[in-house]
Amino acid sequence: MDLLRFTTAGSVDDGKSTLIGRLLYDSKSIFEDQIAAVKQSSERKGLKHIDLSLLTDGLRAEREQGITIDVAYRYFATPKRKFIIADTPGHIQYTRNMVTGASTANLALILVDARHGIMEQTCRHSFIASLLQIPHLVVCINKMDLVDYSEEVYNRIVSEYTDFASKLDVNDVRYIPISALNGDNVVNRSKNMDWYQGSTLLNTLETVHIASDYNHIDARFPVQTIIRPHSSEYHDYRGYAGRVAGGIFRRGDKVTVLPSGLSSHIKSIDTMNGDLEEAFAPMSVSITLEDDIDISRGDMIVKENNQSIVSQDVDIMICWLSTSGPRPGAKYYLRHTTREVRAIIKEVVYKIDINSLHRVQDDKQIKVNDIARVKLRTTQPLLFDPYRKNRMTGSLILIDETTNETVAAGMIV
Repeated sequence: MDLLRFTTAGSVDDGKSTLIGRLLYDSKSIFEDQIAAVKQSSERKGLKHIDLSLLTDGLRAEREQGITIDVAYRYFATPKRKFIIADTPGHIQYTRNMVTGASTANLALILVDARHGIMEQTCRHSFIASLLQIPHLVVCINKMDLVDYSEEVYNRIVSEYTDFASKLDVNDVRYIPISALNGDNVVNRSKNMDWYQGSTLLNTLETVHIASDYNHIDARFPVQTIIRPHSSEYHDYRGYAGRVAGGIFRRGDKVTVLPSGLSSHIKSIDTMNGDLEEAFAPMSVSITLEDDIDISRGDMIVKENNQSIVSQDVDIMICWLSTSGPRPGAKYYLRHTTREVRAIIKEVVYKIDINSLHRVQDDKQIKVNDIARVKLRTTQPLLFDPYRKNRMTGSLILIDETTNETVAAGMIV
């Protein structure tokens, strides 16, 4: 079974946590003791129904205020697919948490309150999802029970969002009218919306095509570690282990090792379960080469005629995660795939006004949750691709070398 990672996004109180709770509850993915605990908490709050949002809102402050603050991850599976859900907060001050949860997602659920329609935060989170190159957006028009399951309201919101989505870099946008509180069109088809002929949310999550989300053209293999067993059976074995970040590697392929530029042929592709004829993203394998080449952690194996960019100057879009802004001339640890180098921020090109999505050229003071385009200079060359071409080789993080705090997440332009 393949694995689908998806995240929730949208304005405050649009019902993101309730939707995930309903999805888990109706798909029979919750233990009885968890349901009993949520029922007790709901009764203590004086509710007549089970507050399913409590299944993901685990912090005390979240339960007291009825909001999501931190990213909550939940795991479940159906006979067709495995899932990892990232329930992210809707408030503007938790933009960094939303970026964290969405950074690895294949799909984003954009929730819209049917009573209010498209809100500012809906546009903001949709833009971030587009910036993070999430391939699939599912717009869940929630709380349809509060607008009498009106088809007219649904069509109006679909029309509004379609106009807005035309400005985003997303190709696959789908729409589903739901009621997370009552379970309409979440796992089971709604009897109250006969006019809707599309699939339910769970069916959409089970069937959306994600195999082509990875870049299977540009072969990239960042080396994570060198395997030398020194056993009698594998006395001369030297394998380069890591996770395929893109493309397809086959036995006998001619490859080049970056940054050295030395070439060889693939001798074997090994796993715990035996040899393979080919490996592709996101498989974890060990590759052996015909020639003895000096390769270490952080190097990258690529195809000879299709190489990544090698440069010490990098343009990136960053989301600043730290409460204190970047210090002039400060050095940071930069982690990119399996490579770690030092870097400085040379220039802030512009910031993004996350409300209007316009570029701000005159204010270049970066604060927490800001999204900006900056230029970096690294002490050693990075081996990268643009983020829109490969999310694995196009992403990086910056770490403050004095506090070890992760201060920024970046997407290479």
